[in-house]
Amino acid sequence: MGMSSDADHDVCGMTVAIDVVGGKWKLHLMWVLGAGPQRFGQIRRLLTGVSEKVLAENLRQLEASGVVHREVYPEVPPRVEYSLTPLGKELAVALRPLEEWGDRHRHELSANLLASAS
Repeated sequence: MGMSSDADHDVCGMTVAIDVVGGKWKLHLMWVLGAGPQRFGQIRRLLTGVSEKVLAENLRQLEASGVVHREVYPEVPPRVEYSLTPLGKELAVALRPLEEWGDRHRHELSANLLASAS
């Protein structure tokens, strides 16, 4: 038991965070759910280009991490809503500066990428 807890302390916080939100869609999902609870179909419409399978997989992983909550309402047909847990809300707040940085430097970054490509 002692060994695994020592190993946990060796993993830096950035690694832990990236394990949760790493990949193309998870950050987008955090952003979409940051606006409030959403149904699967709504999320899919907001995330252009994501397949149903990939979206379901990513939601499942975020749910397993404890940052997303899946609520099934006993209606006919059953309604399923995804929302951020308190842990997820805290993570969304932590991600906001990253988004703001992207907004601030969008033009500069795309200019840099164009310049390096030529």
